[in-house]
Amino acid sequence: MPDARRTDAVLLLVALVWGSSYLSAQTAAAALPVLVVLFARYALSALACLGLVATARRGPRRWTREEIRAGVPLGVTQAAVLLIETYGVAHTSAANAGLIISLTIVLTPLLDRSGHRGGLPPVFFVAAGVCVLAVGLLMAGNGFHALRLGDLLMLGAAVVRAAHVVLVGRLTAGRTIRPLQLTAVQTLVGSALFLAPAARDLPDLAHVGLAAWAQLLYLALFCSVFAFLAQTWAVQRTSASRASLLLGTEPIWAAAVGIGLAGEHFTVLTALGAALMVTGTYWGQAVERAHRGTAPRAENPKIPHHTEEAPACPTATPPPTPTTPTSV
Repeated sequence: MPDARRTDAVLLLVALVWGSSYLSAQTAAAALPVLVVLFARYALSALACLGLVATARRGPRRWTREEIRAGVPLGVTQAAVLLIETYGVAHTSAANAGLIISLTIVLTPLLDRSGHRGGLPPVFFVAAGVCVLAVGLLMAGNGFHALRLGDLLMLGAAVVRAAHVVLVGRLTAGRTIRPLQLTAVQTLVGSALFLAPAARDLPDLAHVGLAAWAQLLYLALFCSVFAFLAQTWAVQRTSASRASLLLGTEPIWAAAVGIGLAGEHFTVLTALGAALMVTGTYWGQAVERAHRGTAPRAENPKIPHHTEEAPACPTATPPPTPTTPTSV
């Protein structure tokens, strides 16, 4: 396979894995308390990251002060994103969760003001309005009714994740920080944060079946560690625009997995909301990227290094990549 096609295939695989993470989190949360799911996912990811750090052949294995100083606060905000997302996906459909969280793409430029002088062009806010309309249609489901808790939580998660993405840029811009070491710090912080709240229910892990453990391992090793490393490898071999386009298919995969594997059904309203969400996020992303490339730069610009953590993975913060949402 030619190098370009192989790189595209890897990025699409990352988007597919992240899109499927919502259904996996939903399934795991149905078998275990949410806090136990979060601790287990973080702990397994931390063990994998520490193993990779220990076996790395290049560069020093010790963490630098900059990596620790950035990793600790980012680990806290990342844990907050993952907490809200996991509770949210437990109370809504996997398809809705993946689509609503993609609002991060248009919320991040609204929160970040450090990349350029002046405000965003009016057309960006039109794209954002399309996304807001899409959220309303997705929440409507089979008809207009009171807002559902899960959808509201995913909306809140998109806001918190956008703030996390901005913080990533501010803490890593202009600093020599190795992505794997930074990710290891974040996973250790998340494990520590969820250990005490989940301690009472940790014995439940011994009583769940292989299916639940398979979901936890999939979330930790594939949706976090593998997706992070694969994305890091791929984005170094393609353009930012192309990587952004391919990784931006995550909400499409989330909807496809929810319908194909979980038996979720799209009504006319939800199908229209899904179409508008994908259109609005792609449109807003293109407008913001073009504006960022042409607007006058500030004296000390610090353009955020967008993840693709979520909380992509939520346990992984990769190096500078295009503006794409991280998965649950």
